[in-house]
Amino acid sequence: MFSQKQCDQFSSQGFVIDRKLASSGVCQAMLKVVRRSIHPPLAPVEFETDVQYPGAPSDRLSPGGDTPRRLLHAYTRGSVFRKWATTKAITSRVKQLLFTKDIAVSQNHHNCIMTKHPGFSSATLWHQDIRFWLFDRPDLISVWLALGTEYADNGGLKLIPGSHLQALDRGRFDAAFFLRQDLPENQTLIDSAVAAELSQGDVLFFHSDTFHAAGRNNTTQVKTSVVFTYHDCNNQPLVGTRSARYPDIRC
Repeated sequence: MFSQKQCDQFSSQGFVIDRKLASSGVCQAMLKVVRRSIHPPLAPVEFETDVQYPGAPSDRLSPGGDTPRRLLHAYTRGSVFRKWATTKAITSRVKQLLFTKDIAVSQNHHNCIMTKHPGFSSATLWHQDIRFWLFDRPDLISVWLALGTEYADNGGLKLIPGSHLQALDRGRFDAAFFLRQDLPENQTLIDSAVAAELSQGDVLFFHSDTFHAAGRNNTTQVKTSVVFTYHDCNNQPLVGTRSARYPDIRC
């Protein structure tokens, strides 16, 4: 379980890191599946060119056009991912943060293996995950497991502390709901960001309203993470939307 200090940090900052929550054995088992799923890419896969973020190849026929960004539907890719998503070490902490006894894993959001490759990785601009998620309430928690070292130079996450508590006018976003970096008030917010430096087995818990971003991978090694998103069972996805496409996994 989280300590009270960790719970307070999540409440005030919108994220908290629990170090070495996953064993080396679990991480290595996941990496074994990842290696089999990348060469060649095992569908369903989202490629860098699909997202068209800064630095992504322009199309699938361009150099690097076959670079995977996300291996989708992680929950169904192997028992090691299903066990991790529903392990008490994770679910008990999420229940603490959501103040509930009943939670579910969403199969519609995240539920993926994030890969960031050298050379053809793209940068993710400042955003909130909730921007395209449709639930009764915007209170979801994403759980990010680092399968290796993550830091700024290999595209590690940066987060803006306390941003989940701020309500910003629509004009501070672009058409894709990324923060406009040309606005001074947004730049002040971005300047307060901190890097989530992670080692293998470290787990980052962050609120769906917390602003985060990530740069390109400027190293020679692939960066790999596993991400699942959870919500209170009383906080349901809106019927007929992408958030309700696949059934949730109660845990």
